[in-house]
Amino acid sequence: MSLKYTQDHEWVQADGTHATVGITLHAQDALGDVVFVELPEVGTQFKQGDVAGVVESVKAAADVYMPLTGEIVEVNAALRDDPSLANSDPMGAGWFFKVKLAEPSQLDALMDETSYQQLIA
Repeated sequence: MSLKYTQDHEWVQADGTHATVGITLHAQDALGDVVFVELPEVGTQFKQGDVAGVVESVKAAADVYMPLTGEIVEVNAALRDDPSLANSDPMGAGWFFKVKLAEPSQLDALMDETSYQQLIA
């Protein structure tokens, strides 16, 4: 499995033709306490860069962008019920959705941990 990051502060954990997507620790720190999450519908197709959801906090609302072209195959219902998971465990239980990748090669253009840390420094 490879962990990648976007400039929009999403993380992507890819495993072959599928990936799990969430927001980074940096993103949840910037947002503050998350109070609402709008997740995409299972079966929806997105192109890389499309808005796939929204996360709202006490400070602001932010779009969640689709990091890779593909189809939503699962959403995190627990996150919908308890949006604070995006704060307490953004890289684990606070994941947003899972995607069946249409173009796995798009992963190559995303940042690795080192590059992402340089971006947010």
